[in-house]
Amino acid sequence: LLYAIMAEAGYFPAETLNHLRKIESPLQGHPCCKKLPGVEVSTGSLGQGLSVANGMALGLRLDKNPPRIFCIMGDGETQEGQVWEAAMTAAHYKIDNLCAVVDNNELQIDGPVEEVMGIEPVHDKWAAFGWHVIDVDGHDMEEILRALDEAERTKGKPTVIIAKTTKGKGVSFFEDKVEYHGVAPSHEEFDKAVKEINNG
Repeated sequence: LLYAIMAEAGYFPAETLNHLRKIESPLQGHPCCKKLPGVEVSTGSLGQGLSVANGMALGLRLDKNPPRIFCIMGDGETQEGQVWEAAMTAAHYKIDNLCAVVDNNELQIDGPVEEVMGIEPVHDKWAAFGWHVIDVDGHDMEEILRALDEAERTKGKPTVIIAKTTKGKGVSFFEDKVEYHGVAPSHEEFDKAVKEINNG
């Protein structure tokens, strides 16, 4: 999704998308700021994003009208201790120009989140850390837009949007299948998926 948006925004030609995760391609499984313009922070080690977002949001808060910072995380990523340290920090410093979005699809690369390392109750945990918590259907754009508006109006604390989703939604053979988390589909599967999405 990130790479498709970046191509649409003109960071690189759309044809580059055909080389996703190839050896010499700048489009790897985790974005790298040294290889790709528009990527501000390289990723790969899960759990660091919220700490980086805290720093960015605090720095920007020095402006009188700071822009908002968004951090998107998977539910499996919230098993990392650094996420909760960053959550405490954001609440303590009342970083209200920060909005985290947790993709709560209950699957991660190693299997079901609750089997790997249970994180429920997600809503209650974030609330206990002092965040404004909004639960949404992550496939309902109207709900998401309302939540983003609510987050912008929230003052004195950071906001987290917990988006309940289905991994692979819209493609019958991808839905709720953990094996597609880190593996690219075959050409045949890709063509079939595109047909399902276009006919959906």
